[in-house]
Amino acid sequence: MKFLSMHAKFGPVTTALLSASLFVLCVAAYFTASHIRHQENPKDKIMPTIGKMWKGVENTAFKEDRKGEYRLWVDTWASAKRLGYSTLLLVLAVLLGLHMGLYPFFEAVFYRFILFFDKVPALALLPILFIIFGLGELSKVMLILLGVFPTIALDTYLRAKAVPREQIIKGRTLGAGSAKITYGVVLPQIMPDVLNTIRLNFKAMVLFLIAGESLAATAGLGYRIFVVRRYIAMEIIIPYVLWMSLLAFVADLLVRLWIKKRYAWYQAH
Repeated sequence: MKFLSMHAKFGPVTTALLSASLFVLCVAAYFTASHIRHQENPKDKIMPTIGKMWKGVENTAFKEDRKGEYRLWVDTWASAKRLGYSTLLLVLAVLLGLHMGLYPFFEAVFYRFILFFDKVPALALLPILFIIFGLGELSKVMLILLGVFPTIALDTYLRAKAVPREQIIKGRTLGAGSAKITYGVVLPQIMPDVLNTIRLNFKAMVLFLIAGESLAATAGLGYRIFVVRRYIAMEIIIPYVLWMSLLAFVADLLVRLWIKKRYAWYQAH
């Protein structure tokens, strides 16, 4: 049982096999159950076969719909834009948290408000967002932003607060100004952890995206899932869910690779 030891070490091949094992088991379990259901009822729509799901992918990704569009790619682009805008705006959350952690004025003004706002369920604000911003793109972006902005800001605040005061004092002694200490000393130290927090919130961002698209949208991955559910089109819903998950996984991977490349010291920390 050495492979269960705390000191076990695996080669790349063994690691790859172990990593793939649960995926293989899940796929095998699904298609076994699907095969059994289709033996009992060839018209079963709950667990489509791989052939039916591939047909669903073909119809949405490689065949034009009545509007002359490739539905999967149009939906992907619409959702990606909303998530992209929201992620870019999270820079404001990082800057706010950074300043709250270093400057007493910002902490006194914003900390308790952000702490309270973090407890407000973002989905409860959705009707208000629709009333204020309408049913367009802005309301969906704001929903995603409000859902994760306080969390990112508070996480950045705590990490900035945890930087030893000795470093700040030493920076002052060496003649560094407030801006240099803030952006040249503290921010580079906490940035890898902040990026990790952002990537761990990708799932929450996708959930808010789906919520917004399900209520008011004309395109988007979440929108399409809620449209075809009326027809129990699982051969489209399942590939869409897998596609969304794959995109989130790739985004997470890219952030991890960026951290590894840009902050090589962080891996040894």
